Amino acid sequence: MAQVPKPPPAFFDTLEEMKNPFKHRVSSVSFLIASSPENAVNDYQFASEFIYSYRGSPDTFSTYRREIEHFLHWCWVIKKISLDQIAREHIEEFIEFSRNPPKSWISAAGAPRFIFKNGLREPNTDWRPYVSSVAADGGEYTLSSASLQSLLGVLSSFFNYLIQESYLSSNPVSQLRQKSKFLRKSQGSGKIRRLSPLQWDYVIETAENLAKADPARHERTLFIMQALFAMYLRISELVATSRWEPQMGHFQPDIDGNWWFLTVGKGNKEREISVSDAMLEALKRYRLSRGLSPLPSAGESTPLIHKTRGKGGITSTRQIRSIVQHCFDLAGEAMRKEGFHDEAERLSDATVHWLRHTGISEDVKHRPREHVRDDAGHGSSAITDRYIDVERAERHASARKKQIK
Repeated sequence: MAQVPKPPPAFFDTLEEMKNPFKHRVSSVSFLIASSPENAVNDYQFASEFIYSYRGSPDTFSTYRREIEHFLHWCWVIKKISLDQIAREHIEEFIEFSRNPPKSWISAAGAPRFIFKNGLREPNTDWRPYVSSVAADGGEYTLSSASLQSLLGVLSSFFNYLIQESYLSSNPVSQLRQKSKFLRKSQGSGKIRRLSPLQWDYVIETAENLAKADPARHERTLFIMQALFAMYLRISELVATSRWEPQMGHFQPDIDGNWWFLTVGKGNKEREISVSDAMLEALKRYRLSRGLSPLPSAGESTPLIHKTRGKGGITSTRQIRSIVQHCFDLAGEAMRKEGFHDEAERLSDATVHWLRHTGISEDVKHRPREHVRDDAGHGSSAITDRYIDVERAERHASARKKQIK
């Protein structure tokens, strides 16, 4: 049985720390891997340029970095080949590898990619390419159909980029035969992952209790939770990037006195979100806790989500995730103490994005879907329709009293 190579280090740094590869060209990859394929430097240069091109969207950047990094790990460490040697059959091999990566390459939780050591930024030896609490505990690692579709989509875009740069002559992903055997189709719309009403009650109560106990620190926590739920925000729409810096002045009234929140979301699209009375009150409370006037003035440039240390707005999605996860963890503990063990267990799977899904799912029950669609920034009503459970509930109700005997 072949020996599994030890876990490789992170190949690419965070969005904030990654150097511009167009200005800082790569001369060696020895700092990443001791023995590399012949054209590894070229591989890394083109991969860095491709990933860096998506720096305008933190979520897209993270997705493309993850998929390209996994692929380079497999190419260099497992197959010991460079990108210019990749053929269609290699893509199929990589898919099988992605479905069952080595246990030693999997960790239960994410760790920082790089750390500072003696003033230098070095790969963190505790970091692992794959994250799965189930697999890390001895369970089976699973790659969903959606994740596989994302992987193939990113790789196909990457190979097209390499063709445009005259590094490759063909796209091995587009040559892949019978993609259907890898991608599973589902009848009807996919399940929306969201919090139950009981889970949300515990989560928001947890945030309120934190704000009451430590206003200086957790009024911000409460506002983040309220904004993600009430305005269906994506995590990337709360952090400051080179593309967009959310400010207090992006809350704006119209001539009728109705308040709106201006943001730039997925696909670099600008949209206005209607602000409910409850969300406006949440904004007032948050601003007063920061020593500001109840409502922002026109063009006010105060950062929307401020740093607790230093000046300016939060620039790291990791920090937002940490804040939300803290609420989820405390809410789960409270639910277990009060006997809601199953709900608490399901809450342990929740992510920040579930809050957006939860807010949309609640609102489509009583708001016109076109209004929810526009506030959520959905490209079509078909996407919003996935959040409507009426037909699903009716289908189950009609089946409930079916007789077997």
